[in-house]
Parts: sequence; C-alpha cells; structure tokens
Amino acid sequence: MRLSKLFFQTLRDDPAEAEMPSHRLLLRAGYVRQLGSGIYSLLPLGWRVTQRVEQIVREEMDGIGGQEVLMPVVHPADLWRESGRYDSVGPEMARFKDRGGRDMVLAMTHEEVVADLLREVIHSYRQLPVMIYHFQTKFRDEPRSRGGLIRVREFTMKDSYSCDRDAAGLNRSYQDHYAAYSRIFDRLGLRTVAVASDVGMMGGSQAHEFMVLNPAGEDVLVLCEACGYSANRQVAPVAVAAPPAEALLPVEEVATPHAATIADLAALLGVPESRTAKATFFVADDGRLVTAIVRGDFEVNETKLANALQARDLRPAHAEEITDAGMVPGYASPIGAHGTVVVVDRLAAGSPNLVAGANREGFHLRNVNAGRDFRPDLVTEIASVRAGDPCPRCGAPVELRNGIEVGNIFKLGTRYTEALGATYLGEDGERHPIVMGSYGIGLGRAVACIVEEHHDEKGIAWPPQVAPYPAHLVALGAAREPRVAETAERLYAAACAAGREPLYDDRDESPGVKLTDAELLGMPLIVTISPRSLAAGGAEVTDRASGARSVRPLDEVEALLADRAAGGA
Repeated sequence: MRLSKLFFQTLRDDPAEAEMPSHRLLLRAGYVRQLGSGIYSLLPLGWRVTQRVEQIVREEMDGIGGQEVLMPVVHPADLWRESGRYDSVGPEMARFKDRGGRDMVLAMTHEEVVADLLREVIHSYRQLPVMIYHFQTKFRDEPRSRGGLIRVREFTMKDSYSCDRDAAGLNRSYQDHYAAYSRIFDRLGLRTVAVASDVGMMGGSQAHEFMVLNPAGEDVLVLCEACGYSANRQVAPVAVAAPPAEALLPVEEVATPHAATIADLAALLGVPESRTAKATFFVADDGRLVTAIVRGDFEVNETKLANALQARDLRPAHAEEITDAGMVPGYASPIGAHGTVVVVDRLAAGSPNLVAGANREGFHLRNVNAGRDFRPDLVTEIASVRAGDPCPRCGAPVELRNGIEVGNIFKLGTRYTEALGATYLGEDGERHPIVMGSYGIGLGRAVACIVEEHHDEKGIAWPPQVAPYPAHLVALGAAREPRVAETAERLYAAACAAGREPLYDDRDESPGVKLTDAELLGMPLIVTISPRSLAAGGAEVTDRASGARSVRPLDEVEALLADRAAGGA
C-alpha cells in the first residue's frame, strides 16, 4: 500500500480526550476515528489489525471444533422475555419498536438466539456435542465510555457457545476454551492472567475472565504469588479471621465532634479502625434503601452486596433518603432506623464491641454489637479483599493489581435452554435440556490491549502476527535522488509481486515527517532508502520493537522483506 493513497491522517499532538496510551496512539496514528461517545470507525489500518486478530481467534476456535455462523444483531424482544432478561437487564440494552409496533432489542450477546436455534435444530443426543461461534456487532449503552476501544458502546465480539449433553461435557468444553484462549492471547502478544469472576447478567455456575495487567484497568484483581490464586476482587472471599470473643459491654454514647469519617473517629477515640463499624447506603433498582455495614478497616464490595440482595443494580443513596429512614449521614447506624434493609458483613457481625454511629450529629456509640443492639436482615460477606490480606487458598499475603478484561468464559448450564425449551432426546428415551457454555472476546479491546503492551514514547510497536503490514518502506529524498526512488520502487514491486505487500511511504514529505510517522504507525520492520544508506551499501533496516538498526545490502533487504512478511503473516 502506497502511503500517498492510504485513507488516514496522523495527528502531531495528543488528543485532549485520550486517557490511555492505546487511545492516544490509535487516534494519532490514524487507525481509528471517533463518531460519538463510545462509537468508533476503524480506518484501513485499524481494520487490517482487527482482521489479523480475528483470524487468529478463528483459527483457534476452529481448532477446538467450532463451526462459524452469523446471527442477527436485531432480536425480537419476545426471545429475551422467554429467558427473563428483557426485564432484568437495565438501560444498557437498547430497546426499540419496529414499524409494526413489535418490541425489538439490539444484541448485547446471543445466548437467547443460540437457545432458539438449538430448539429448532437439535433433537437427539447423537447431534451433541456441538460448538458454534461468530464475529458480530454488539451494542451496550455503557453509562461511561472510556479509554478509546477499551470501553465502547458498539463493538465486534467473537462469542462462541458450547452445547453439550451434560455437565461433564460442559466441563470439557470449558477447559477446551480455557486452553484456546490462552493460545489466542499468547499469539496476540498479550500476557494475561485468568481470574475467577462474577457471572453477572449471564448467569450460570462459574466464570473466568482473562485479564491484561494494566494500571488503568477498571477491574481490581486479587493475586497470590505463593500459590497462584487469582480472582476478581468482585468475588474473592475475605480470609481474615474473626477476632477473639469478648464479653459484650454496655452501649455508651460518646461525643465525637467533627469525626464524620472512620479515620477521624479512630484517631479521636484512640482505637484501631478495625474496632469501628462503617455504614454505607445504597438504593437498589427495586427502590429498597440498603444499609451496608462492614468493619471500619474494610470497604463495601458492591458486587457481593448486589448479589446478596439479588439486585440488578445499586446506586449511592441521597442524604435525604438516609435521613428519612431515621439516620444521620456521617454519624449513622441501623440502631433505631426504619424502612431500610440492613446487611452486615460476616466479619463485622463477628467483631464485638464496635464503635458505630449514634444517629445524632457529633456523637457515636461504643460497644455496639450486631444482633443485640440492632437486628440485621442479612449477615453475609460484603467486604472487599485488601492488599496484604491472607490468600483464601494458602494464607500467604495477596496483592491487588488492576486489569483490563480481554476475554471471558461462562458455564451457563441449562439457564437458557430450560427457559426456551431447547431439549434433546437422550439414550434413555427421555428429554433433557441442552447444557450450554458461553465464551467471548472483544476484538477492539484486544487491539487496544496489544497497543497498551507494545508501544513506546514514539508510537506503536506491533507484534508481527497482528501488524497491518509486515514492513514500512520509507524513501527519503526521492525527488532529488532518482536512485532512491528507483530502488524503493523496485523493492516495493518485488514484494507486491510475491504477494507480500509492505506499507510504502512514497509521499513528498520531509524526512522528519516520514520517519516520525514510521515510528508512530509501528510496523515491525522499517526499511529506509536514502542517499546516505545507498552510499553505505544498501538500506537501513530498523527493528521497531528493539530499535536495533543496521545497513544491509539491497539483495539481502529484498529477501528480508519477503521473509519477514511470510514469517509474520
């Protein structure tokens, strides 16, 4: 591809809205352009990278027996009503009516469509197991898009679905996908860690997320170097032991002016934060006011809390909602409160004689005990693991790292097939629900994560297996030096004739612009033809990732271009 003909434009300055390196570099290098919030166009370079990623994913899916299909983006709402998700999924699902007044949705995922296909196509145990997959557009109306392609509203996903006779078959399919995903991310040049995760709106019995460690990641991971334990903090259990039992002391009110935070309270009273109770307030999607109590040295884990309440969503409560329930923000506790669901963390419930709010401005209560001084509606684990807490598997201290999810796998079981009546006739002559798994990889997010891991201060440094072109041929001073132009054209023509086209910068631009763009665009190999390189005996060859440079004879460069293209393609 001649750069003079390529539909792209580089930017000299960092876009003001770019938060992460991948966002900044993909915009600057002309790989993507933003159309709206969380909606991006892939320009030719961005599309070529995405196609390379897609092909790697396709090869690995085919390798475990997948059959590629294509399912629609627009679904009848009745299908989602059958599964129960039409009403349980929130505003992130786009709903609309067609011209006939029928309710429709834009696909967020395709479990319902697959279950519908299964009830139409699969009739006997002899047709199982089967695995289908596709690459298709998804739309999720994210409340806050961020990070360029990291969190968008419209995106392309590879989603695959295993369909088995029983749980044993699902376990095999799940492990097949786990191994395939590990190979995929290795081929993409991504170092990932697989962590246990929340099943969320998908439902089912088990899930794992494949995470790229990144300081800007929205997910917090709990990792143990000693034994290899890994989990998303949303689901990681707290392994801190309960304190020793004590005699329950009488409640005592103490003045605590200007101590509206746990840190201020502990300092004022000379007690550790672990001897305090922290109240946090939420409103569930069904309107319930929730008072969540954890020990003062912990934070509430909203995912655990929502799951405990079987709530689809939680939002922070407003001050007036708290006061209407008889509590005082900053000095609140469930004692004397009304009209609220009180959920107490298991560790807080087992910690005696805590300091809690008195529901009176400037005052707290010593020696508050759950069960004696207030009655919880639910006692369960709702606290988040902290750095240094004991590993739930081996007891060694854990560390917390941020990560970006690039893939997920779910054991759905019969969640959807039972709802939609997708059954098969077994060898026993009885009908059984088909057992499903669901497995996703977002292509755009994978592209962004590759840039996150493979860039420097000059630009992108694509791994050869996903680069849009295997090499970047740059002609410097061609307008003044006919030999430069002739040599570059000859190398370009030879590579194209062999079916191994490089990106060729034939523009009438200054050497500085051309070399800056070559480093920004990030092809694995940069081949520079200039009067100086020809005088030195050939072309300057730069390995983009390492920065290593050498002048090589032209016949060697011609062979290298062909070899690099063949090896990296």
